[in-house]
Order: sequence, then C-alpha cells, then structure tokens
Amino acid sequence: MSSIWHPVIDGKEAQQALEAAKRSESVEPDQIDIHSMMITQHFEKYSEDDHEVWRLLVAKRMEQLPEFASNTYLAGLKAINLKPDRIPDLRDVNKRLGELTGWSSQGVPGFIPAKSFFAFLAQRVFPATISIRPLKDLDYLPEPDIVHDVFGHVPLHADPVFGDFLQTYGKAAMHTNDPYHTERLARLFWFTVEFGLIHEDGKIKLYGSGLVSSEGEGHHALESKEVERRPFDMEQVCSTSFEIDHFQPILYVLEGFDQLRDSMNTYAEMLLNQPAGSAG
Repeated sequence: MSSIWHPVIDGKEAQQALEAAKRSESVEPDQIDIHSMMITQHFEKYSEDDHEVWRLLVAKRMEQLPEFASNTYLAGLKAINLKPDRIPDLRDVNKRLGELTGWSSQGVPGFIPAKSFFAFLAQRVFPATISIRPLKDLDYLPEPDIVHDVFGHVPLHADPVFGDFLQTYGKAAMHTNDPYHTERLARLFWFTVEFGLIHEDGKIKLYGSGLVSSEGEGHHALESKEVERRPFDMEQVCSTSFEIDHFQPILYVLEGFDQLRDSMNTYAEMLLNQPAGSAG
C-alpha cells in the first residue's frame, strides 16, 4: 500500500521501516520480522486540522452507523473507546484491545508487502496507516489513512470471533504461494473485511471497513438498486472477481461472524496441511 505524506510518518524511523518492508519481500514467511516495519505514533505531530478531519469524518459516518452498522462493530467501537473529536492514540486503543482479544494495532509508514501484511495478522497485529488525509481531500482518498484503518477496521478486532477469523486468514494467506489460492484469498478479504455485509435484527448491516469508513460506499451498499446482495458462500465469494475504482455492484451478506470464522477454518485447514506453494 502507498500512503499520504504526513509529519507523523516523516523521519529516520519511518524510512528504516519502509526499507525493512521492501526487504521482507525476499524473506521466507516464517522469517518476516514485523517489528522492523512498525513505527512510533508521534501523537504530537498531528495538527488541529488533522483532528478536525477525524472529527468531521466520524461525525458524518455516525449519522448512519448507529442504525446501520453491525452490532459487533458498534460494540467494538465502544469497547476501544474511540473518541469522536480526536485522532486515537494507539497506546490507549491497544490497552483495551489487548485485554479483550489479544490484538493490537501498530503504526506503519506506508507500503507493506502482502506476505508481510499477512504475517502481522497471523500474530494478531494489525498494521495501521497512521497518516491522515488533508482537509481538502475530505471526501475522497485513493489510499488508506487512519480513518479507514482504525475507525473502519479496528473495532471488529475487539470481537473474539472476528479476531480469530482474521488471525486464521493471516496464517493461511502467509502460507500459500499458489497464485490460485492467493487470488481467492484476496477476493475473500475484499468481500468480507473490506466490503462485507451482515444480517442482524432483521436488517442488512455494514461491517466491512470500506463501507463503514466511506459515506458514499456505505449508503450505496444498503440503498442502491444496482447492488446485488448475495448470501455468503465461501466458494462463491472466492470465485467472484472485483474492481477497486467504482462502487461495488456485488456484495455478500453473512448470517453471523461464526459463519465467516468456521468457513475460514475449513479453508485454512486445507491450505496449512499441504506443502507451501503446492497447487490447489
């Protein structure tokens, strides 16, 4: 992934982390050192404009989310105590996450190769972009920022079932070098972690980060007649291609996060019991 330039990711530590991330592309998965890619979140480097971006975006999303976000997401949001008016300090978030599920969210400066990203997840660590979009780009950003990564993703990491799914996903994705399974796992991540829907309280609700953190995507996913909302089926999800440059025309709806965890466990068991790189 790329990242927005910001003072919080500027400096020697960030440069060394980026270099470590690039080196990790040529390292065997079990030799990847995720700590070498982490950086300190120098909280004092956020400006008042940065906090205003966070405040405006969170306020805008909370007009929809209390009614239309997954109960699990909302419970996680409360559990990790994200403030609506200030960018979160990951030290505070991690204290709460650690007590709940053993997950943590660690700052990274930008690009993390796929295998290294999976290695983070396999160790119950989420690599979070800690830069934030500028005020002038409030409504659109092609790269992840702390709003997408922490507001969008991290509340679900407070849930044990989703947390177990994500760790299992990381282990399976890190293990396989088979392009067939690599592509299928990318589709699974896209249609669940990023753009997943779930049935709760007799309604279809949002849980994927791309839907939770984006006003346009969130409303389109629930309201547009152009969206095909399919029941979640692991085989069908993994066989569905996606495009990243427009609103999603196909989305998948879970009946519960245990369905996602159990399907992932079955898939991972198959992958982890074959030699790395073998064909599917």
